[in-house]
Amino acid sequence: MASAISDMQRLSWAVHPEAQQLRKKINSFFRTLKENGRFAEIYDKYYGDIGEFDYVDLRAFHRRIKTKLSRYSPFIKAAARKHGFDWRLIAAQAYQESHLNPWAQSHAGAKGLMQLLSNTARSLQVVDIHNPVDNINGGVQHLKNLFDHFDSAAGEDRLMIALAAYNVGQGHIQDARKLAIKKKLDPDSWESLSKTLPLLRYPKYYRKAKYGYCRGTEPVRYVKQIMIYYDILKRQGIEYGEAQTSLIERSSIRR
Repeated sequence: MASAISDMQRLSWAVHPEAQQLRKKINSFFRTLKENGRFAEIYDKYYGDIGEFDYVDLRAFHRRIKTKLSRYSPFIKAAARKHGFDWRLIAAQAYQESHLNPWAQSHAGAKGLMQLLSNTARSLQVVDIHNPVDNINGGVQHLKNLFDHFDSAAGEDRLMIALAAYNVGQGHIQDARKLAIKKKLDPDSWESLSKTLPLLRYPKYYRKAKYGYCRGTEPVRYVKQIMIYYDILKRQGIEYGEAQTSLIERSSIRR
């Protein structure tokens, strides 16, 4: 995923011209996978997210990580360690939020590396919202508060629900959970909420929701992008700090 090595091309399996039986078995294998839906599942798992990332974006990500992350990694490490998160997850979230620009400001007024709103910053006792240390500490504390709140979920589900709440607000997540229950889906599963959150864009659903209209596709995309950046950082093995046991691992068993 680092960069494009060529233009898009078709890929095939090749066998010896005389290996007719092997070719037939391979073709039969793929037909079975496609017919039972397993091929689509595998493709979506490993390649389904790539379409949302062009190679220019990925090159920019690698460049900024190399040139900017070292400035903030000590603060990211410290905040992540304090609250039990993998520092690479926080780095991925900070990149998604601000592209590691401490002066970034959204159209909604969120500011800094972790894009804190002024009222959220005040509630977290953030003194200077543009100060990288204050902003990172406040952002990670906010994520931890959300993680603690959704304690009925476990493992990566709990983490991704907390990330989505960071993006769109706790109230909309509660509405999505209630909608999941109505649709007989697991409200503690991120897969379920990734289906119900987008429904809150439509009057049929948001008129009955306590917190009303929600830009439901945005938190789904937000979480997906963070997890891709996180995966890239883990695969690259960039070492700005020691390995640690994260909250994802520690909360993998339901209470």
